[in-house]
Amino acid sequence: MRKSLKQKLFMFMSLAFIVSILVACGNSNDASGNNNGNGGGNGDVTIEIVAKGFQHDFWRAVKLGAEEAAEDLGAKINFVGPKDEQAIAEQVEMLNNAINKNPSAVALAALDTEASLDAISQATNAEIPIIGFDSGVPDAPEGAIAANAATDNYEAGALAAENMYPGIEDKLTGEDIVRIGVVAQEVNSLSITERTVGFIDKLVELIEDNDAIGDGNVAVAGHDKLKNDVKADDAKVIIETRVPATINDAAGQTEAQTLLEKDDLIAIYGSNEFAAKSIINADDALSGNVIGKDGVIAVGFDSGAMQIDAIKNERFYGSVTQDPVQIGYQTVELAIKAANGEEVEDVDTGAVWYNAENIEDEDVQPLLYE
Repeated sequence: MRKSLKQKLFMFMSLAFIVSILVACGNSNDASGNNNGNGGGNGDVTIEIVAKGFQHDFWRAVKLGAEEAAEDLGAKINFVGPKDEQAIAEQVEMLNNAINKNPSAVALAALDTEASLDAISQATNAEIPIIGFDSGVPDAPEGAIAANAATDNYEAGALAAENMYPGIEDKLTGEDIVRIGVVAQEVNSLSITERTVGFIDKLVELIEDNDAIGDGNVAVAGHDKLKNDVKADDAKVIIETRVPATINDAAGQTEAQTLLEKDDLIAIYGSNEFAAKSIINADDALSGNVIGKDGVIAVGFDSGAMQIDAIKNERFYGSVTQDPVQIGYQTVELAIKAANGEEVEDVDTGAVWYNAENIEDEDVQPLLYE
């Protein structure tokens, strides 16, 4: 895709070169502009990118993709984010500062859309296009967001369930109640909630299709926002969700460990890098012998050094990774198009299942970040 983009930009590059020659004939000063040598036509495009933070390796990988696109396409970017994904006021201040610079476009992964409404309105009034990325800007005013570059998180969560199911199918006998744990970092972020709900919905569907279980025999318990109407006492399978009160390693580990200490647990899922780390840390605290190919089936989401190591050593059955580099790249590409007045539409940046068998494959390796 990048080659074709460069081919499309070749005419602009040629035109820019001709113009620079003509200007140079009448002016001894450098008139080449500041296009970083690439992309022609986009050298004056400035994009302010406001992420959710830098707490996770994921955001650093998004930043790399954005920088790569800026280099390829000749735009200028400024990538910022608050200290963590709870620092709403800090992100809103960053967004206000970004808009006050009057950039060509703004890209935003909002921590709290309501808190950002004044800034969004200011950008709209100034005719600065906004591109959503990752979880985007959920429930933003109609027309405020030009397009989104993001993973279809609901389908990505379903992909995790589809790949977990073969690992637990033989334990679904209907004779004994079994439990599947879900660790979610939070239930406010749209992206994390969608991949949590996508996982749960698909797993309930797969388990209920099993003749040994049947319809209406899977209870989703735990967090009120995620549970269903089936009572745990009446179920053959319980999917229990745990959400830490605060987003820190100790709180995440506590929730994961609560699940791992239950004797009827057969599988556990962590819906982002933080949740997967929480499961690994909890297992380490329990002497590292609960999860694994001969124990509780563990499935994660995203990557990161700990999760990659767990998969290579078969402590984790597998994980789903987004393509954070493409999220960053496509965000910048959409922002450039919107800044130039082109029509844009949402882009699904994709997700892939990886495990010990395919983790070294050339089409998987670029999607993993540490």
